[in-house]
Amino acid sequence: MQDGSAQVGRIINYQLKLYQKVRAVEKVFQALDQEIKVFQNATGLGCLPGCGKCCFKADIEATPLEFLPFAYHIYKEGTAFEWLEKLKENQSPVCVILNPFGADGKGLCSQYNTRGLICRLFGFSARRDKYGKAQLVTCLPIKTDQPEKVEAANTQISSGGKVPMMNNYYMQLHGIDMDLTRTHLPINRAMQYALEHVVNYYTYRTARPA
Repeated sequence: MQDGSAQVGRIINYQLKLYQKVRAVEKVFQALDQEIKVFQNATGLGCLPGCGKCCFKADIEATPLEFLPFAYHIYKEGTAFEWLEKLKENQSPVCVILNPFGADGKGLCSQYNTRGLICRLFGFSARRDKYGKAQLVTCLPIKTDQPEKVEAANTQISSGGKVPMMNNYYMQLHGIDMDLTRTHLPINRAMQYALEHVVNYYTYRTARPA
C-alpha cells in the first residue's frame, strides 16, 4: 500500500496535467488571437459592431477540447452544475452562451474570454479547398459591408500572405489531447462534454483546481 504522501503527489501530478492542458489550449488561443490581429491590421477586416449573426447559426460544431478552458473556469467559479443542467435542459441548437442582449463591445458572447476555437477562427481565417488553395472563411455581413477589404484579403492570401489557417490550429489542439479533439460535436454538446470531463476529473480528487 502506498503512503499518504505518495497519494497526494499522484493527485497533484494529475491536477497539473489538467491544469497544463487548459493552459496549453489557452496558449494556442493567445497565438491565434495575435495572428488574427495582425491579419486584421493588414486587411482592415473586422466584425460589424453588435452583429453576432454567426453565433445564431444552428449547425456550429466544435471539439470538446476547445471548450476545456470554459469548463475549467466555470468549475473554478462554482457554477459547473448549474451550467450542466442548463446544457442538458437546453433544446435549442443555438449556442447556449450566446447573449442576444449583450452590448459590451465583444459581440454577443457571455463567455467571450473562454470562447471556443471555432468562435475565434470564423471570419478571419482560411482553409484549403480540394486543390490545396487557401480560401478566406468569413461571413455574409462582412462580405456585404466590406467588399473591398474582403477582396484585399483574398488578394493577400492568394499571393502567399499570412493568414490563420483553420487546420493548423486544430492540429495544435489535436497534439494536446487526441481524445478530446477526435470528434466535432454540436457546439452545446461539445461544451457539455468538456464540462462533464472537468467535473468527473475532480469528483474523486481532494485537490481543487489551481
